[in-house]
Amino acid sequence: MDDVLGLLRIRVRRGINLAVRDTCSSDPYVVITHSGQKVKTRVVKDNCNPLWDEELTISIKNPNEPIVLDVYDKDTFTRDDSMGNAEIDIKPCIECLRMELQGLPDGTKVDRIQPSRNNCLADESCIIWNKGKMTQDMVLRLRNVESGEVEVQIEWIDLPGRKGVQG
Repeated sequence: MDDVLGLLRIRVRRGINLAVRDTCSSDPYVVITHSGQKVKTRVVKDNCNPLWDEELTISIKNPNEPIVLDVYDKDTFTRDDSMGNAEIDIKPCIECLRMELQGLPDGTKVDRIQPSRNNCLADESCIIWNKGKMTQDMVLRLRNVESGEVEVQIEWIDLPGRKGVQG
């Protein structure tokens, strides 16, 4: 756990209008990779608008290294089909954490990030201070696919005894 800045909890909420990869639907699941780590959700059968509502946690050493979210269609006899991917940009959230804004009222919007060519956001994303934690809700537009978005929330978790991102 040396040189780990902290943990990132990623709540994978749901998929929206995901691509059809089987006859008339898909069996989607999400894989998140970062710095050699790989975590994934369960498979939701026959659903292009799946509700996962799962929490996945990865450790962060370098916030500039990409966090890649891939969606796949689970196949029984063949290789799972890709249903697109997106990158989760945690840098705006980390910038807000570095402001050391303890003591804000719950629900304070600390920052808003607009969709741009440099991110995978499908819509404006807000970073919110709530109950002593900084969270960011985002709807990610999947790349390399005809359609689909994935709704996630990220939350930074400091490790006890570490300087975290403030250092």
